[in-house]
Amino acid sequence: MQAVILAGGLGTRLKPFTTVIPKPLLPVGEKSILEVQIERLKAHGCGEVFLATNYKADYVEKFFGDGSRYGVKLHVSRERVPLGTAGPLSLIRDRITGPFIVMNGDILSLADFRKVYDFALARESLLTIAIKREVLPFAFGNIFFSGDRVTDIQEKPEIVTWILAGIYVMKPGIFDLIPEDTYFGMDTLIRKMLGLGMPVSKYELKEYWLDIGRMDDYEKVNAAAREHFGGG
Repeated sequence: MQAVILAGGLGTRLKPFTTVIPKPLLPVGEKSILEVQIERLKAHGCGEVFLATNYKADYVEKFFGDGSRYGVKLHVSRERVPLGTAGPLSLIRDRITGPFIVMNGDILSLADFRKVYDFALARESLLTIAIKREVLPFAFGNIFFSGDRVTDIQEKPEIVTWILAGIYVMKPGIFDLIPEDTYFGMDTLIRKMLGLGMPVSKYELKEYWLDIGRMDDYEKVNAAAREHFGGG
């Protein structure tokens, strides 16, 4: 099983940390974010990992080498210019041999990647996206009315939404939809497929998941490192 980790982001919301260290190399307990991701992919049967890099790519390459100490074959793919979240895949299309996992380099999850992968293989779609249920608090009471008469009130309701979890499974045919060496986002890819009437499958993640996009997220995952990822 092959996987691609998108590790080229600038991490601007985590400055000043990311001024010195690329976001995927920030420590989570005793390991970096990328190390945790690679080890979890390996635990679920992934033997080859591609790191799609741009910002501070030298740091990433020197840190990981060939990946042998993690028990995987590891390759670093470098963008000359930022290519978005789907564009970097065009640089490695000739090295992908079958269905593969793609994940953002700033998320941590206890997802069973083998289950996600097997689920995707059983679908006819070229793309399966992992989604996560999020419950958001609403700070105000919700008023219902008919004309000028109030009919009901709901005090500070919770808003339930479904978000992209930053984990995908793709089949090689997807490369026909991704332009070469061009900035191209995952959202654009999904909309393109839907516009062409192509099926896109979804897989609900119910395991622990956290996007490390802001400083408070980074503090949360460090607090949870020992419980979820064996770090202290």
